[in-house]
Amino acid sequence: MTKARKLYSSPTGDRWFLIRNALGEIFVRHEANSASGGNVDHIEIGAFLSSGRGPEHQELLRLIGSLLDDETTHV
Repeated sequence: MTKARKLYSSPTGDRWFLIRNALGEIFVRHEANSASGGNVDHIEIGAFLSSGRGPEHQELLRLIGSLLDDETTHV
């Protein structure tokens, strides 16, 4: 079963999702707006995060950081 969580929708209609597919692979799915051709790309998380600092990147970093909110260990 594939699971998806929306990361960000731009004012121009682009959308980004964090995806885990039936094989357990995790990646970012980018859906371009129709004016840009409506292409869909699957991007490895490391490549996605190293590609920029836009709001979609910041939202993924915020989501990753929220994992520490539940169980924090001081090191």
